[in-house]
Amino acid sequence: MKFNWQLINDNIIKEDKEKLIEFIATPGVRFTQHDNVRNFEKAWSKWLGVKHTTFVNSGASANWVMASALKEKVGVGEIILSPFGWVSDIVPFLELGFTPVFVDVNRATMSIDTDEIEKAVTDKTKAVLVVHILGFNAMTEKLLSICKKNDLVLIEDCCESHGATFKNQKVGTFGDMSNFSFYFGHHMTTIEGGTVCTNNPETHDIVRMLRSHGMTREASEETKAKYQEDYPHLNPLFTFAVPGYNVRSTELNAVVGLSQLTRLDDNIAKRTENLNFWVASLDKEKYQTNFALEGSSNFSLPLILSKKDDILFNKVKSLLEKSKIEFRLGTAGGGNQSRQPYLEKFEGQYVSYKTPHLDHIHSYGLYIGNHTEVNRDQIEQLCSLLNDL
Repeated sequence: MKFNWQLINDNIIKEDKEKLIEFIATPGVRFTQHDNVRNFEKAWSKWLGVKHTTFVNSGASANWVMASALKEKVGVGEIILSPFGWVSDIVPFLELGFTPVFVDVNRATMSIDTDEIEKAVTDKTKAVLVVHILGFNAMTEKLLSICKKNDLVLIEDCCESHGATFKNQKVGTFGDMSNFSFYFGHHMTTIEGGTVCTNNPETHDIVRMLRSHGMTREASEETKAKYQEDYPHLNPLFTFAVPGYNVRSTELNAVVGLSQLTRLDDNIAKRTENLNFWVASLDKEKYQTNFALEGSSNFSLPLILSKKDDILFNKVKSLLEKSKIEFRLGTAGGGNQSRQPYLEKFEGQYVSYKTPHLDHIHSYGLYIGNHTEVNRDQIEQLCSLLNDL
């Protein structure tokens, strides 16, 4: 179907393609991970405000790398998270032997509820995973305090929240590790791609080795020297220190990323403007409008009923379909991941608390596209139709 209002626009523009063509046409360039990847990692670190960035081939791969790095550093145990996000926020932990503990979300941010985290902490808890859903900031002072008090590793998934802030500091800089996705529909794209970010040099070493087969050649000089001393019988170019993957990206992705990064702040400003106008234009009696907008950098426009109403929700869906407006039910990741069939294979390997707020979003929520081509007239016209239902 050809949509009048699609989820995403073609955000790879002529300028990006020209830079990619120029790179491809340059004699003798290397297409596998090389200088452009390193340059993109440095540029991303500077933009975000962290010391270390590792570029990988997707945001989902970044999830796997972070989960594996957590296991390398602290071993397995319980990890508290919301079952609201993406499948790769959960599966790596299950496969690696962790026990995910599912708790509810805060309706204002749609992200994990800090109070529910506090209730779920036990002596087996190793970490907390915070997913900044749809670009809303999920960080709180209380969350940071809980993690510090209980010596918990804090992991941030910022895959669709580039530029969101907490107290004027970008999300992705508070946790021990964070990740971003550069999928086609996000704030910027590298076609496919993602990053793992950290300020901890030990974590950075582990992440870089995990990215490239577990090889020490990817690590710092200090780490390489340590393994050479401990394992003198091994070739230092082929010493595998951790059970790694091959989730490296390419020079082609990095070239696109470096070009896109120059427009990222402008894209964020446009999306934020759209979100604020969207929320202000909706009928608060019918639709949720009390979102925590401060610091948000929104990936999409959420449309959630204020209360249970199957008739109204069916009318909303019908209106969007007739207007040829693309949407996604359940919002992020299709809603509550704890309802997905893959979890049946892990029965008894996770803990699930009641999630009434998430269940409401799952059943009475959706989102539509929020990108740089969406304008105020479109938003105003749609909200008028929605409010008249």
